[in-house]
Amino acid sequence: MLSSNVVPSSSSPLTFTKPKPNFFLNASPHLKPNLLTRFQTQHRPNPLQSSKLSFAPTSQIQHAISKVRSFNGFLQPSSKPSLQIVKAASETNPGGGENVAPKSKNLKLALVFGLWYFQNIVFNIYNKKVLNIFPFPWLLASFQLLVGSIWMLVLWSSKLQPCPKISKPFIVALLGPALFHTIGHISACVSFSKVAVSFTHVIKSAEPVFSVIFSSVLGDKYPIQVWLSILPIVLGCSLAAVTEVSFNVQGLWGALISNVGFVLRNIYSKKSLQNFKEVDGLNLYGWITILSFLYLFPVAVFVEGSQWIPGYYKAIEAIGKPSTFYFWVLLSGVFYHLYNQSSYQALDEISPLSFSVGNTMKRVVVIVSTVLVFRNPVRPLNGLGSAIAILGTFLYSQATSKKKEKKIEEEKSS
Repeated sequence: MLSSNVVPSSSSPLTFTKPKPNFFLNASPHLKPNLLTRFQTQHRPNPLQSSKLSFAPTSQIQHAISKVRSFNGFLQPSSKPSLQIVKAASETNPGGGENVAPKSKNLKLALVFGLWYFQNIVFNIYNKKVLNIFPFPWLLASFQLLVGSIWMLVLWSSKLQPCPKISKPFIVALLGPALFHTIGHISACVSFSKVAVSFTHVIKSAEPVFSVIFSSVLGDKYPIQVWLSILPIVLGCSLAAVTEVSFNVQGLWGALISNVGFVLRNIYSKKSLQNFKEVDGLNLYGWITILSFLYLFPVAVFVEGSQWIPGYYKAIEAIGKPSTFYFWVLLSGVFYHLYNQSSYQALDEISPLSFSVGNTMKRVVVIVSTVLVFRNPVRPLNGLGSAIAILGTFLYSQATSKKKEKKIEEEKSS
């Protein structure tokens, strides 16, 4: 039996003594920090107690907590490195594959080539339809250049196409190429008005012959492969001309003069515009179109202006609806410029060799399409001559394009 005598005294306060237990804690690495925190909270000294009371194991538990936390951090590393690895992997292979860019480029090239061929076919069909009922090629050629000029002015004013800086030397340098472009365009239109479209294109496939001859006179040298490639062109065009059902002297000369005009345009463009390389192909063609219209229209008024009004009434009487005639004329002008624009875009995207192959195939497609649309009679020898001429054009383009690519590689290496 336990008993005590408690005697109060006014001089000394009543004091309770509590034994001090000794705790020995070995913190396990598997002990979670939140358990130790709860243990520490439950045994935290009451602030209402006397300051003389102390809880000795608190510092030991805090020390154990720090060790457990450091060990726990070792077992559970930060998630940042893993996130960085995932991010680096995504940057290495963006989009989940490496073939995204080539696929999109091939799709773009297919679209450009498809538009180029389609626009050229539409132009040749409606150009010939208009000339069949309104045989005034000078006015129609002027209108086509006018449409191209307006088109380029709209692109420049709306900033869809950057407008090049115009200077007096640039305009002077353009005068020669624009003049030869005018000659080439109006001569082709005259040929289209006199003979079948297919025949004009067969003769126009002889353009490499004139290019080699004129360039050689001016000092350029060509390998033997180029000279051999123009032989089948001459043979095929001669055979096609002799056997052509719709043969016409003016049509033949128009196509030949058109070849001369476009060859001289290319030669003079290379010589006079070499100091204006900052102007891209589309802008260059736009300004050539504008100057060509200024060249051609006054001459067109002089040559056939007195016949336009009577010819217009005859055309409306033949077709029946004025709106149909207007629609055909507008299509010939719009698609004339569009197919030239697509050709420049295709040239910017591919190599000269691929472009030359595409240009040769385009002529084949146009010849076949116009023969089917207008049902032009084609004799076997005429078809054979056309095929030989197109083959020669293909061989020529192969030979000259390899020469151009070799020259470009030598300029880059130097």
